[in-house]
Amino acid sequence: MNNFVDAGVEFSFKGVNYHYTTRLDLEQLLQRYDAMPSIHDILAKQNNVDTYSYLFEIMQGTEIEFSNPQGLASDYLVDDEFNLAALEKNWQNAQTCVLLQSIAARELGITDLTQHHAIQRALIEAYNLGRKA
Repeated sequence: MNNFVDAGVEFSFKGVNYHYTTRLDLEQLLQRYDAMPSIHDILAKQNNVDTYSYLFEIMQGTEIEFSNPQGLASDYLVDDEFNLAALEKNWQNAQTCVLLQSIAARELGITDLTQHHAIQRALIEAYNLGRKA
């Protein structure tokens, strides 16, 4: 599925105006990093901005603007505010459910874990606790 959103920053540094934008493939980023990396870092890399520079510091102080969501991303952009944390949490829970489904089938005889919300939440919580240990 195509889950994209455009991200950009616009700022000035030493009298020069900068406008950096990128299209984020959210699914690819979450699969690659298992957590959403810094959007400022992505924009810096794509625009050859040294992350140890004053230019980068100014850029980090600028709020990222999101637009043009596609796929699941459209559920998380409301009133020009993109809830990246909620998207990341829901994506991770969905990926965890895929892993847990075979255990639920084998150990509990549950063929569709999404139909058993309390058990699903308990298994996700147990899985997350195990990952933190």
